[in-house]
Amino acid sequence: MGVLSILEEESMFPKATDKSFAEKLNTNHLGKSPCFIKPKPAKAGQAESHFAIVHYAGTVSYNLSGWLEKNKDPLNDTLVDLLKKSTNELLVFLFADHPGQSGPAESGGGGKGKKSGGFKTVSSAYREQLNNLMKTLNATQPHFIRCIVPNETKSPGVIDAGLVMHQLTCNGVLEGIRICRKGFPNRMIYHDFKHRYMILAPTELTTIPDEKKAAKACFDKSGLDPELYRLGKTKASFNCV
Repeated sequence: MGVLSILEEESMFPKATDKSFAEKLNTNHLGKSPCFIKPKPAKAGQAESHFAIVHYAGTVSYNLSGWLEKNKDPLNDTLVDLLKKSTNELLVFLFADHPGQSGPAESGGGGKGKKSGGFKTVSSAYREQLNNLMKTLNATQPHFIRCIVPNETKSPGVIDAGLVMHQLTCNGVLEGIRICRKGFPNRMIYHDFKHRYMILAPTELTTIPDEKKAAKACFDKSGLDPELYRLGKTKASFNCV
């Protein structure tokens, strides 16, 4: 179980505490998941950290105090009482089963059952939104523009190398480059490959009718290491880094 799944599960238990949540996280991940580690001791004036996650941009320590309560996202009882006394019949009906400050729900046990059935945590809503976002991204061809701040003084023509490198790391650009270099980042259908690299092997690309064989001849003529390219059914994949 991941951190969010454990958080969601603990939020369902009335007697769960921050301590029990921390213990369950350590039981499931400490020493088992390489990205889940013990945090460094807190410095003077800083809050205690309960666990740390090793992200690609760096290690982040987390203090989970109040996570369970915040994850339940409870409505303020005073606000509920005001809504129950509203002149709007729909609002009164919607909050009739909520106890508020005045005490138990007006509709008794049936109301409690209805309330628990609709219980939704912040973490579950976040995961649902994330899943919907991934569905949208997977159904499209997204393009990203990375905006990099060259310096913190807004001075023209000045580049702070350390600041730029930090942004590239945190934006995942360097990690993306590292992953691409391990595979074949360049992929082209044979028709596009033929027109783009015609200058490298004009004779082979114009005289060989089979586009796949023509691409192979182009790679051979350019002297590219055979380990740096693959020829598929419709595309040529290669690495020129």
